[in-house]
Amino acid sequence: MTDLPQSLKTVLKRLRLSGIVHTLPDRLAYAKRNKLTYTDLIELVLQDEIDRREAKSLATRIKTATIEADQTLENFNWDAPVTFDKQRVKELFSLAFYERKEDAVFLGPAGVGKTLLASALAHAVCRCGKRVIFIRADTLLKELHQSRADNSTDRVLRKFIAADLLVIDDFALRALNATQSADIYEIILERHKRSTTIMTSNRAINEWVPLFDDPILANSAIDRFAHNAHQVIIEGESYRQHQGPAATRTRA
Repeated sequence: MTDLPQSLKTVLKRLRLSGIVHTLPDRLAYAKRNKLTYTDLIELVLQDEIDRREAKSLATRIKTATIEADQTLENFNWDAPVTFDKQRVKELFSLAFYERKEDAVFLGPAGVGKTLLASALAHAVCRCGKRVIFIRADTLLKELHQSRADNSTDRVLRKFIAADLLVIDDFALRALNATQSADIYEIILERHKRSTTIMTSNRAINEWVPLFDDPILANSAIDRFAHNAHQVIIEGESYRQHQGPAATRTRA
């Protein structure tokens, strides 16, 4: 491997191209072996830098969104003992629904893969360079509750409303008080047909209304969301138990 002169390393760092320092020696050797022109070499080296920056940017968006890097559609086990409309799910991953600012909801008992599919969709939207927030419903409500202690509620609400994609996991696990009902109503109302929201829930949508403190707010919010959402109902055995270490040992 050719060692780069310190003067070149300094120039690259000043231009904020430090990533090239690590790949350039290999690229120089490759160019020599394949008799690349100077322009071909420059294009190759700059493409390496573009790829590196895009990968770094994606990793940052995934971390900011708080989704697991490996929760992608490619890692979903289509042979898991669960049943759902697979064609509809595959259509969701075209992201056409996202472009149309429609919503989606994954419904079913615990462990059947709702969160994984929602995470995979969030990952796909991150790949498009969009702002994504993935958050459990109880964490979202806790964050809003804590924001009232330092008068930052408007800022926190705007964060959830402004996200290109908001994924609310484990929605409707428990009853909402008056403040929580108003907060969920505000988020759904402001995002309706302006940006995409995905929810996962163990309860059917018609079971959500009694959980709100105010039935008028509940019907208004849920009606908007339900009529704009692609509903995917998942049934079957626990997907999660077939993905753990015990399952791996059993298959072995």
